[in-house]
This record gives sequence, structure tokens and C-alpha cells, in this order.
Amino acid sequence: MNEMEEIEIVIVGGGICGLATALALHRGKNISVASGKQQERPFEKGEIRCLRRSELIKGLAENLPPGTIHLGCQVLSITLDPLSSHSIIQLQNGRTIKAKVLIGCDGANSVVADFLGLKPVKFLSLSQVRGFTKYPSGHDFKNEIVQVIGGRSKIGRIPIDNKLVYWFATLKMNPKDVVAKDPELLQQMTLESIKGFPTKMLDMVKHSDRDSLSISRMKYQAPWDILLGSFRKGTVTVAGDAMHIMGPFLGQGGSVALEDAIILARCLAQKRHEIDIKTNGSQVIACKVGEALDQYVKERRMRLVQLSTQTYLTGILIKNPPLLVRFVCNILMKVLFSDSTAHSQYDCGCL
Repeated sequence: MNEMEEIEIVIVGGGICGLATALALHRGKNISVASGKQQERPFEKGEIRCLRRSELIKGLAENLPPGTIHLGCQVLSITLDPLSSHSIIQLQNGRTIKAKVLIGCDGANSVVADFLGLKPVKFLSLSQVRGFTKYPSGHDFKNEIVQVIGGRSKIGRIPIDNKLVYWFATLKMNPKDVVAKDPELLQQMTLESIKGFPTKMLDMVKHSDRDSLSISRMKYQAPWDILLGSFRKGTVTVAGDAMHIMGPFLGQGGSVALEDAIILARCLAQKRHEIDIKTNGSQVIACKVGEALDQYVKERRMRLVQLSTQTYLTGILIKNPPLLVRFVCNILMKVLFSDSTAHSQYDCGCL
């Protein structure tokens, strides 16, 4: 029988949120994610920056201490130790881990979210195609997000640098999506869906790097599920898409995951100062950790409800609903989100 390992904090998931949370928790070791030169990029009241997801993940991972990341550790089950309230994690490779804190950053199909009893994600009748287009001689696009909507389709673009552009297209779900793993077919589907759109948008899709193309059906968690969801059990919680997956209409998924990481690490650090490991028993420590996680959930909940509501209403409008539904959604958007960029002004504070 394998001996149980005891680890202070276990983070399930190695995406943006998981790595950012790990890095935030190591902040006392003078770790810096930033490198190279900074470039100021104004965007009305905020700013816009775009980079490849793989580059962000690489940057986060490279700044973590050696041995922090463990690959091939699929979680099979999670239980709570009745004596200590710590989580017992059973891995597919046979290892068993007891964690004082367990943070699920394992995405939309989260094992940790299932353990917490959160509602399963829902699906929109929309898909999103993503890709990159290279301009060897450079492009003349301004450093801004441009989106064009027509019917039940939408396409947008964001320059990464003066020779590379990231683009995304929202399309109505159709049976072809099942076999749309073929890059050429994905490209054709996208072009068919945006017929009549501006020539620059069409040319961008025509000349895109086919190897970069991907499609996914849009998933979301309803605002009321986020409002009422129980995001903490014992010393277990969730962050990122495991907590609040939403439609990509605001382009806030990665940003909100980084917010989660900062606030969660801050809440845990504040309570850590109240814990004396030598004198406090496991139940006292678990209680303090629980208080920290409750504070984290409290700070995040209404911010997430606001974002999920805005993306939910936007998703309904893109589907071109009946006139009455469209009217109601437009009224709600006008009343609740009169400043369409207000979400980008949120300040989650410092570590």
C-alpha cells in the first residue's frame, strides 16, 4: 500500500489560472513574471494587450521554483479527512495525497467542482473558431479590438505585433462542427459564415495559418449558478474556469483567472499570519484556512455575477432571438451595463 504524502497546498490544473495561483502563492520568494521591455498601449479608459496563450503559460511556468509542477497526475477522487478536514486526493498513478488546501483550477470539466457539488456547465448553440494570421510585410491595423457582427455570426481581430494578428469568429453551431477538426474545413466554414463581411476580415481568414485554427463549442455557467453556488467545502475551493466559465464575448476569461489568483493568494496570506503551526491543531488550521477561502469567495462572487450576466445577455443577442427577447435583453444591457468597458476598469488590488 502506498504511503500517503502530505502537502500544504495542492493546485489541480496547469493552465493560466493554476500556474498564476502557484506563482502568486510563491510571491514571497521574489519571483517576477515580467521580462523584457514594456510598451504602453492605450485603449480608451484601459489598455489592450494580446499574446499567445502558450507564451503566457510558458512565462508563468518558467518563473516557478523547480519541482513545483507535477505532470501526469490525473485526479480520480477527493474526500475529506473527518479528523483534520484536509482533503485526501487519489491520483490515477496510485499516489495518495493529503492536502491542507486544495485549489481546483482544472477547467470546465473540473473534478474539484464536482466534489463541491457545483452545477455542470451549460452550452450555447454557438461555436468559436480561433486562429492566427501572419503578415510577412506587416499590416496596417491599429492596436485595437475590432469586431464585426452580421446575422448570427461575428468576427473580431486583435494585433499581437506588427506582423501577427489573432482573430476569432463566433458561428452558429451546425453538424459540420463534429468533423471540423480538419483545418481546411474550419477555414471554409468560417468564410461561409462571414460572407459579405469587410474584405480585410475575409482576407485575414483566407490567409490564416491553418495549423493555428481551432474550434470549440461555447460553454458557460449561468449567473444564478454563480450567485448561489457553494465554492468552498472544508479547505477546498476552485478558481478560473472551474469556478466561472463564461462566453468569450468580453475577452475577460484569462484576465479574470489572474484576478482569482491574486485575491486567493492574498486571502490565504492574510490568514497565514494568524496560524501558529507549532501550537495550533489541525482543526484550528483548517478553520483559519476556511475563513480565508470564504473571504476569497465573498470578494469574487459579485464581480463574477456581473461578468457572467453581461456575457450571458451578449450571447443571447448574438443568437438573433425573437423580437421581445431582444428588446428585454437590450433594455437590461442598457440599464446594467451602460458603460460597455466598465468591466475592464476593475482593480483586484495587490498581493
